[in-house]
Amino acid sequence: MDPPAAANAPGSRVLVVDDDRTVSEVVAGYLTRAGFRVDVANDATTALGRASVLDPDLVLLDLSLPDLDGIEVCQRLRRHRPGLPVIMLTARGDEDDRVLGLRTGADDYVTKPFSPRELVLRVQSVLRRASATSAPDPSAGRLVDGDLVVDLVAHGASRGGEPLTLTAREFDLLAFLVGSPGRAYTRVEILREVWGWEFGDQTTVTVHVRRLREKVERDPAHPVRLVTVWGVGYRWDADGS
Repeated sequence: MDPPAAANAPGSRVLVVDDDRTVSEVVAGYLTRAGFRVDVANDATTALGRASVLDPDLVLLDLSLPDLDGIEVCQRLRRHRPGLPVIMLTARGDEDDRVLGLRTGADDYVTKPFSPRELVLRVQSVLRRASATSAPDPSAGRLVDGDLVVDLVAHGASRGGEPLTLTAREFDLLAFLVGSPGRAYTRVEILREVWGWEFGDQTTVTVHVRRLREKVERDPAHPVRLVTVWGVGYRWDADGS
């Protein structure tokens, strides 16, 4: 079956990092046929070097690498370029590993074995969201909630005058919730509206909410802005009221 046509900027560059050469070759083949420019690295050292030189639009990163843990690689990539989209590839079934990957800044994860066609769709989805947030509507302006300011034009946010360090997905989630205060959304609705997915692991939403609380709440353990609506999902309470 042919891979889906690329729904992204033509020629977007993807760096595939996996020590399993068979997996990396298959993934690279599918991505190439979908219209991406693909580079492959089979260890962390090579991957970090190529990322700094090639400046990829997205990194597919295996969690288990021979020379350096994928979590550490993700953290280094994030320090060098905070907005770089990262999708984790993992053969591990432990949910803690997947959650840890998301907490370090990964935008998504895919568990092996996976369908290469589905992986291409995931790549397209993440790139589409990153592209949309990197070029916002100039007329959109800002969202203000007490000491929190979400600048939709500059694609940044601040609390109490101090800038917040947000991944692209965290910014999307924050803008979506602040823009609709007082309304409870299910995790399924958030996946659809923020991620653009009609299906997916709802744990992704839970982890991003937890990360976002650490940045917008005075006491993340007792949130007053990004609150949990038990049995439903999450709601943004304007001005923490």
